[in-house]
Amino acid sequence: MTSAPTGAPGRPPGADDGERVDPPAADPVSAGRRARRTVPRSAHGAWTPGPDRADPVDVLEAQAATRVPELVPIRYGRMAASRFAFLRGAPAIMAADLAAAPNTGLTVQLCGDAHLCNFGLFASPERALLFDLNDFDETLPGPFEWDVKRLAASIAVAARENGESDGSARAVALSSARAYRLAMRRLAGLGELDVWYERVDTAELLPLIQASKYRKRVRTTIAKARSRTSLQALAKLTEPGPDGEPRIVADPPLLEPIDRDDLPRLQQILLDYRDTLPEERAALLDRFELIDAARKVVGVGSVGTRCHIGLFRARATGEPLFLQVKEAERSVLEPHLAPSAHRHQGRRVVAGQRRLQAVSDIFLGWATGPAGRHFYWRQLRDMKGSAVIEGMPKDLLDGYAELCGRTLARGHARTGDRVAIAAYLGSGDVFDRAIADFALTYADLTGADHAALTAAIDSGRITARPGV
Repeated sequence: MTSAPTGAPGRPPGADDGERVDPPAADPVSAGRRARRTVPRSAHGAWTPGPDRADPVDVLEAQAATRVPELVPIRYGRMAASRFAFLRGAPAIMAADLAAAPNTGLTVQLCGDAHLCNFGLFASPERALLFDLNDFDETLPGPFEWDVKRLAASIAVAARENGESDGSARAVALSSARAYRLAMRRLAGLGELDVWYERVDTAELLPLIQASKYRKRVRTTIAKARSRTSLQALAKLTEPGPDGEPRIVADPPLLEPIDRDDLPRLQQILLDYRDTLPEERAALLDRFELIDAARKVVGVGSVGTRCHIGLFRARATGEPLFLQVKEAERSVLEPHLAPSAHRHQGRRVVAGQRRLQAVSDIFLGWATGPAGRHFYWRQLRDMKGSAVIEGMPKDLLDGYAELCGRTLARGHARTGDRVAIAAYLGSGDVFDRAIADFALTYADLTGADHAALTAAIDSGRITARPGV
């Protein structure tokens, strides 16, 4: 059964007056309980792939059609490295799987790719270090449970990859679902402004770590994030050029400086981007000048999309600023939901990020590039950091899963009817257990899909470039 489209009925496709998430119901508690009759909470655990499910490799090849051809083998190589890496790179596959089942109709602004590695640390404009969602390429309004299921599935796959038993993997996935439910029920009792101002400061993280032996590890992660700035990137990514000015060092195929003659074309895109910034931030950007740029390969699922970094220098003080310019394509959710209200996919990403995150990058904006391609801009490094999931001990993974579940609930509470969702979830653990069951089932399917990818590589159907 295909999920019902969410969004604004009758809205012309591409209308650019902002994404719409359904307003709170007149009686949200009753709305949440009615949704239980449409999709019982226990039904989330009884999931099986349909007989007409698409070949996962076909889905990946279809995505490759719009990407930089020479980079696609790197994407396949990264996805083939592990089952968890495959899941990270396959949001389009999971979106189709989620859409094949009935949904609650309780709509939020979805992250669209809420796996474990898409949460992390970054600096607020006030220079506090926060924990939040950090990837919004697939954001779109849709049923809240889709994000919860992707998070739980990623936890189960990661736990198995780390050598945990199925029982342990299920327990950690259950922890994330329980944390989501409890956080949503707490937020349902708060006022609108209190929910909007809610955030997770890293000062709150260490008290959550029960075992003292892990606190040093978390402190190291936080300290490393604080050191990841444009100044640190300058030392790592550049060297003096013939004129003494810093130049980005080539590291092909992962980092390839553009031809100097192409800088004027990038300047035109820069002007388009500048117009999307608030006036005071555009004035701040004007204090910098672009001096170099390079194509950069990023992530797993994003590999092959067009991504560049720009090196800027403050005109008065000489301080560096690195901005990332990343291509934005249609969300992988869009074939299964209402189309985005934004004609410009970069604007879609920026708008979704601003809605879901407690605070967002001061240089977040969008622009149109060559051939009409859509891009969004943000800082490359602004005290950014992420947890290392590989090899994470089970009890630490459990705590991290709870933190991600709680953080996801905060983003959803800002953008959807939190009272209706809380009423749907209830005070018992029926939803938690169902999501944990789903997570294990989907982990099995991810293993089969990963095997299909490696078989396609071994047979020569597709070409992969491992280790890059």
